[in-house]
Amino acid sequence: MDDQQQPELPLPFPELSGDMPLLPARMVNEYQYCPRLAYLEWVQGEWSESADTVDGRYRHRRVDKGSGDLPAPGVAEEGERYHARSITLSSNRLGLIARMDLLEGEGDRVTPVDYKRGKRPHVARGAYEPERVQLCVQGMILEECGYTCDEGELYFTESRERVRVPFDEELRRLTLNAINGLRFIAAGGQIPAPLEDSPKCPRCSLVGICLPDEVNYLRREQTPPRPLAVARDEALPLYIQARGAKLAKRGETLEVTVDDEKVQSVRLIDVSQVIVMGNVYITTPCLQELMQREIPVSWHSHGGWFMGHTVGTGHKNVEIRTAQYKASFEEHQCLHIAKGLVEAKIQNCRTLLRRNWKGEDKPVDLLDGLQVDIRKSRRASNLQELLGIEGAAASRYFGAFARLLKHSDAGPELTFDFTTRNRRPPTDPVNALLSYAYALLTRSWTASLSAVGLDPYRGFYHQPRYGRPALALDMMEPFRPLIADSCVIQAINNGEVRPSDFQSVAGSVALTNDGRKRFIATFERRMSHEITHPLFGYRLSYRRLLEVQGRLLARYLLGELPDYPNFTTR
Repeated sequence: MDDQQQPELPLPFPELSGDMPLLPARMVNEYQYCPRLAYLEWVQGEWSESADTVDGRYRHRRVDKGSGDLPAPGVAEEGERYHARSITLSSNRLGLIARMDLLEGEGDRVTPVDYKRGKRPHVARGAYEPERVQLCVQGMILEECGYTCDEGELYFTESRERVRVPFDEELRRLTLNAINGLRFIAAGGQIPAPLEDSPKCPRCSLVGICLPDEVNYLRREQTPPRPLAVARDEALPLYIQARGAKLAKRGETLEVTVDDEKVQSVRLIDVSQVIVMGNVYITTPCLQELMQREIPVSWHSHGGWFMGHTVGTGHKNVEIRTAQYKASFEEHQCLHIAKGLVEAKIQNCRTLLRRNWKGEDKPVDLLDGLQVDIRKSRRASNLQELLGIEGAAASRYFGAFARLLKHSDAGPELTFDFTTRNRRPPTDPVNALLSYAYALLTRSWTASLSAVGLDPYRGFYHQPRYGRPALALDMMEPFRPLIADSCVIQAINNGEVRPSDFQSVAGSVALTNDGRKRFIATFERRMSHEITHPLFGYRLSYRRLLEVQGRLLARYLLGELPDYPNFTTR
């Protein structure tokens, strides 16, 4: 019997037609480096800057300007040398497009030169496979355009060295396999599995989006993830609430003025969001710059009611929203997600009560009652039943909320006495603080979900209603006690907000401007507070945690995770 294997025959992707997009050479590079990375960038439209990408763009600044002309095949005479920078060519038959940093030619023979940041790697072929494949794509396109191209060069800007890359049959075969492989995974609509404990992941700019270790751990619960997804983000929200304030762009800074007098300036790179309260004017150039940089602007009424937000073109990952909409129309899926959210909320309420209880008597019966509510939530058969269970647990929780606060008699009329939860409008300072904290948390979740690619207005537990960010309200349920309620307790008990910081009008109580400023500071400090993730074991801020949880929900909806891991503390 002949054991010789049948030789593999190439299976090229058919020539493009209709609106099928051309593959950029850089995406072929990414596929050779990591198929999942290529899928995230090319199919799902994900992108995130890193120090490496910013540095690479800086080192490309000269070649990106463009100079010189590329003569058509057969036009340049033999012996005539030419240089052309930043030239874009494409091939419909190959389905490829590339912007070439530098083309050096003589007659019809052209050599592409691709600029790379860093130093020349000391490996067998002088460069890694992804860079060689990307250069070969450029050579194939040049050949399709009628030029002679049998080699290229990689120029490493830091060491100022060139590496010659011959376009031999082995490299061409490797390149064709990468091209066809990327085409097929894109057409299949199934994201490749993440790499396993790979050294490539820590330096990848999309590691916080891909979550390779987290996804692998939640699938098998074997190796705890490395702290990859928790890179510290120094950018913070900018709040503007002065009546009649104006926000304008001045170079690389944002400038806040009131009555034409500058009161604050901040660098654009230090701003993650802009939150405006009431009558604030933003100039058109400033708003355009914020949208180009994907810095959302959240709009609130003067009293803090969240009205909506302005973003740029929005997230490109339509696969996530498609999966979200599909799941939201399945009753069993909505119930499954909602039960997990309610269980996590009640669990975190128990934790907050246990940690902050004041007095010698321990709330044993209260904690046991909440534990019963947790068990009931797991057995709920529909959303209405679950809503009733959550209401009963909230009644227990807020019935004892006053035991977490220091009593104060300061102020002639208003005190921090609390008997029951009320809203629309809140009738006492504690309820006013709770309502304002929930508005801030809703805004934070709305921005985080939009940044991830989810639609904050299509939920699973909170049903859609005009103008209500239902998914943001869903996702914030487990975080109400951990962030919002905790901020209220801290602000009152530490004296950061006083009874004199409230005003009562027609039975409605609201924060004054000064009180609002101090409470916003308390809220943002809480968002920056670092905790240890109970599943992954690394430390991250609440601000970063919202994004991670949003991405984990997206991974669950896309079928990568067996369940959505709700966040609970003990």
